[in-house]
Amino acid sequence: MSITVHPTAIVDPAAQLGDGVEIGPFCIVGPHVSLGARTRLVSHVTLDGNTKIGADCQLFPQVSMGFPPQDFKHKGGDNVGIEIGDRCVFREMVNIHPGTDVGKPITRLGTDCYLMVGSHIAHECQVGHHVTLSNYAQVGGNVSIGNYVTLGGVSAVHQHTRIGDYAFIAGMALVTNDVIPYGLVMGNAAHLQGLNVVGLKRRGFDRVQIHRLRAAYRQLFAYEGTLAERIEDATRLYAEEVLVMEIIDFIQSRSNGRNLTLPDMRR
Repeated sequence: MSITVHPTAIVDPAAQLGDGVEIGPFCIVGPHVSLGARTRLVSHVTLDGNTKIGADCQLFPQVSMGFPPQDFKHKGGDNVGIEIGDRCVFREMVNIHPGTDVGKPITRLGTDCYLMVGSHIAHECQVGHHVTLSNYAQVGGNVSIGNYVTLGGVSAVHQHTRIGDYAFIAGMALVTNDVIPYGLVMGNAAHLQGLNVVGLKRRGFDRVQIHRLRAAYRQLFAYEGTLAERIEDATRLYAEEVLVMEIIDFIQSRSNGRNLTLPDMRR
């Protein structure tokens, strides 16, 4: 299998191209870029910096990766970059920035991610596997996103926020606080609406698992008592439930002093 480069593309000789890579018209690939086997740049894709993309990925027109992060503290260190897993799809106008020389140097995305038109992942983000960003979803700097997370169209996630596994962020939601694993949040500013039950069913979680998660959710986010008291009660009742304890561990391991996205108490 050979490498295919369109005559109008500009590919630095130092770039590392895996077997079967296809680079379409008017693409620009910098000297420190690495493309895994069978990855395809459709056209008008621009890649720079220490950008490493895995195998079997697809990059559509106007995708841009690897240019300096939008962080005034960054002074231009050469050790920053982007690392992307296999089988990821980046639709038109997706933009990803590398890490910074004052924080996490590498922005990472796992395998099998799908980023739709105009979505953006900022510097230092750590994104898991099977993550979907819908059209124009915006993720601020140093955000942590778990596995199987979906961000709805035109949603926005504030910098330094954590989003747990299997969470769903509704379209146009503004997320300013951490989101528990399996949570469903919506609104502006976003509030916790419940569990991402549809997503859990699609991912093969059974009725018993979902039922126990729902029971624990109702206890954790009830109106009675303090959150600390409810966590203590839930930990005692669900100590053997792995999924429930994942939520509890997430809540207790606060990151950078972030608050937690909670249900709308006005309802």
